[in-house]
Amino acid sequence: MKYLLKVALTLIVLISICCCKRAPEAASLFNGKDLRGWHMDVPEKDSIPESRDPFIVREGMLVSLGTPPGHLITDDSYTNYRLEVEYRFPGKPGNCGVLVHASTPRALYKMFPKSVEVQMMHENAGDFWCIVEDITTDNMVERRGPEADWGITEGKLRRIKNLTDDSEKPLGQWNSMTVECLEDEVKVWVNGDLVNHGYKATARQGQIAIQAEGAEVEFRKLVLQPIKKLTD
Repeated sequence: MKYLLKVALTLIVLISICCCKRAPEAASLFNGKDLRGWHMDVPEKDSIPESRDPFIVREGMLVSLGTPPGHLITDDSYTNYRLEVEYRFPGKPGNCGVLVHASTPRALYKMFPKSVEVQMMHENAGDFWCIVEDITTDNMVERRGPEADWGITEGKLRRIKNLTDDSEKPLGQWNSMTVECLEDEVKVWVNGDLVNHGYKATARQGQIAIQAEGAEVEFRKLVLQPIKKLTD
């Protein structure tokens, strides 16, 4: 009887271990000290190597100085994750973006890597920009323009407007942005508001990139949390 009880308890423990999956752990993509885990792609530096680096670490923050234009790209590629970003424009309002599913460098205008951009431009945070990749949303004609002009390369309608106009905080304050990439979907929240939801994305994995696109932007949080489908 004791033997059977011991066997039963052992089976219960084993079943519990098998059935309980640990939640994937979140990890910061920025260590607060240097740009380890990232690399820059700045076309200007091909011909002018002494040009300044547009991405630096300052007072524990990752800073995009805005110029010369280029991208800071993760060394690793990712799929099925939630990216938490906290950023602000400390001076003048301007342009920047987080690129997901990034791959081929300089695929557009000999500058932008193949990707789906999540816009951070002041008063436009959450727009999608299609960069040699594509994504679908509801109300596409209303938000992207005439279907005949849609495209993913130079000269095409690549912008898909976000769903809200008032989710950003005043200039100089910190904004939170969450980008969830799961299978072929991309969802974006700005300060808790769902501002975009795309699906049928033509890419499901890739690197993550930050832009230098004219304005200084500070980042104090870049945390990635792996996620799984509920059916897993």
